[in-house]
Amino acid sequence: MLYSTLSAPGEAGRSAQRLFSITELTREFNVTTRTLRFYEAEGMLSPKRRGRTRLYDQRERTRLRLILRGKRLGLSLADIREIVDMYDAAPGEAGQLTLLINKIAERRAELVRMRLDIEETLADLGQVERRCHERLDQMEGDA
Repeated sequence: MLYSTLSAPGEAGRSAQRLFSITELTREFNVTTRTLRFYEAEGMLSPKRRGRTRLYDQRERTRLRLILRGKRLGLSLADIREIVDMYDAAPGEAGQLTLLINKIAERRAELVRMRLDIEETLADLGQVERRCHERLDQMEGDA
């Protein structure tokens, strides 16, 4: 796997930080370059630039992983942004985790409501289908 290292200004004395290319991240997370550019345009990712090349550090890679996890959980982009942005600001990780727990509870309640709606709709469909079959049988008996 190809990778780059780069010391940012002011990082003298610190070890070089691993940077990931846009291609590496698209392969690792099975997303398109358009997806990464979208999250960048939304202000959720901030890759470093070397000319026209985007370079993502470990922080940006972690943010992408959290964004994609939030999407898999069915959270809105606004909710994901709020959760991810909390990591870097007060109240930090503890606040982020508390918020995530609350969002998970909301999402779970929404999915339970949806499941009940689906079960009710399936029951209604079954009832209508039975009535249709009964009517067809009745029509055949009248013929």
